[in-house]
Amino acid sequence: MNVNRKQIIKYGIVIVLVLFLIIYPVQIYKIALNLFSVILPLVLGAVLAYALNILCVRLEKHFFPNTKIKWIQKTRRMWVILLSLLIVILVMAGVFRLVLPQFISALTNFFKSIPSIFSDLASFAEKLNKNSVISDQLESVNVDWTSVQSKVMKFLTSGVGGVFGSSIKIVTGFAKGLFNFILAFTFAIYILASKEKLGAQFRKAGRAFIKPEHLKKTDYVLSVTNKMFSSFIVGQVTEAIILGTLCSLGMVLFKFPYALPVGAFVGVTSLIPILGAWMGGAVGFLLIAVESPLDAVLFIIFILVLQQLESNLIYPKVVGTSIGLPGIWVLGAITVGGGLGGIVGMLLGVPVAATIYKLVKNEANRRLSKTNL
Repeated sequence: MNVNRKQIIKYGIVIVLVLFLIIYPVQIYKIALNLFSVILPLVLGAVLAYALNILCVRLEKHFFPNTKIKWIQKTRRMWVILLSLLIVILVMAGVFRLVLPQFISALTNFFKSIPSIFSDLASFAEKLNKNSVISDQLESVNVDWTSVQSKVMKFLTSGVGGVFGSSIKIVTGFAKGLFNFILAFTFAIYILASKEKLGAQFRKAGRAFIKPEHLKKTDYVLSVTNKMFSSFIVGQVTEAIILGTLCSLGMVLFKFPYALPVGAFVGVTSLIPILGAWMGGAVGFLLIAVESPLDAVLFIIFILVLQQLESNLIYPKVVGTSIGLPGIWVLGAITVGGGLGGIVGMLLGVPVAATIYKLVKNEANRRLSKTNL
């Protein structure tokens, strides 16, 4: 009787929840959206902690792992976290230090060269066109390129906040974003510093509230998911290093300018699957076009070839091998993930597909082995 009563209560709760979803979908969506905005800094902090932990684990293996000195044992985790943050910051700062000055300088030279470009075009058109219609049109173009240059450079140097600094909305949004970043960063450091304690607390709660058979399955799924996601991040970083190196070497081989900064930027942006290399290539095109438009066109051809090589050979091989996912499924996961969730979908599509693939593969092997017996 008690069992039937529990089942009736359980089904009753489910029916009530379904009715609420049907009757008040807009209100529930707004509540869920507000709740997500509140916990978003914590979610970002957890994601940041997970990514940094991959580097921390590797550093901990080499940072006095067997020391007997007590003060090193107590502060070892703190130094590893600081070293991980320092490595990430130095890499990012180094890349932008290489790219930004070159980009601003190239943009300045580009605006300075525009008047002479129009003059050359006018002269060329006058030679080809006897009635000089094209020449007259080009010569009639009267643009204050100095003013345009100063405005663009002001936008680049001061940023959107400088242009719309008087807007209360922008200031409020910036303050909120800064607060969320600080909160997420603090939460990530706390997770990294006490990850063993937090893990023990979650395991204790799981044993208390989840049935043993369900807990075992949950642990298995989480273990596979963790392995796939961590392997994906490692593979993604490895692929980015390979692609950036190949880009720099290719640019040196074909004697393109800005080989080191463009290669570094392409490597960093390629952390975004497939699309990232195009972003880096666009910056490289702008830098090279100022010095030589012909080289810029040839650089685009070079990036096209490199992108095809990366999309069809390097990425599926490196990332697919690291997570045990065949290359065809990697491409499929990126396509579907990008279509459903944009850049975020592209980032999550591969590890999610790898997790599902691994779980289904293991379950299929388990069932087949039982059938053979």
